[in-house]
Amino acid sequence: MDGGSVVIELEKPWRDPEGYRRGRLLEAKYEAELALKFLEEGLYRNAAGKAFQAWKALLAALAVEHRDKLAERFKGVRTTRDGRRVHLADFVAAFMPTGYMLAVAKDLEEATGLSLYDLTNLALSLHEFQHNGLDKSGVYSRYPFIDLVVEDIKRVANAVFEILREVGAMPGT
Repeated sequence: MDGGSVVIELEKPWRDPEGYRRGRLLEAKYEAELALKFLEEGLYRNAAGKAFQAWKALLAALAVEHRDKLAERFKGVRTTRDGRRVHLADFVAAFMPTGYMLAVAKDLEEATGLSLYDLTNLALSLHEFQHNGLDKSGVYSRYPFIDLVVEDIKRVANAVFEILREVGAMPGT
C-alpha cells in the first residue's frame, strides 16, 4: 500500500458470485472513467487499454449474472493456479480470456438483449491498438488515423456507462 491507497482483491465468482459481480461493475466504471481522462491528456494507447479493460470487466460481471447461459457453450472444467477444478463457464467469467470474448459477447447479447458483440469487436481493436499503435499500412493495427481511435475509445467508454445504467448498476454514484 502506498499513500493511503487501498488494494481490494476480488473473490472468484465460484466463491462469491454477487461480490465478484459488484467488484467487476465498479472496475468497469473506473476503467471507463480513466479511459476518458487519459484521452483528454492525449495518452491514446493508455486510453485504449483502459477502454478495453472496462469492457472486459463489464463482460465478466455480466457473465457471472448469466452463468447458466454461458455454461451451455463452455463445457468442461479448468484447473486454477491453486489446483482447484472449476467449471469452464466460471473460469471464463473469472479471467475473461481475450480469445473467448466474442463468444461470450454473443451469448450474453442473446441473454440480455444488450448490444455487446459489435462493441466487443471495437474493444478488441482498441486492445490491438494499445499494443501496436497507429499503422498506416493496416497490417499491425486496424487504426491508420488517431481520430478513429479517439472515436472508438469514446464509444466503448460511453457504452460501458450506458450499460451500467441500463442494468441498474452504476456503482459508486
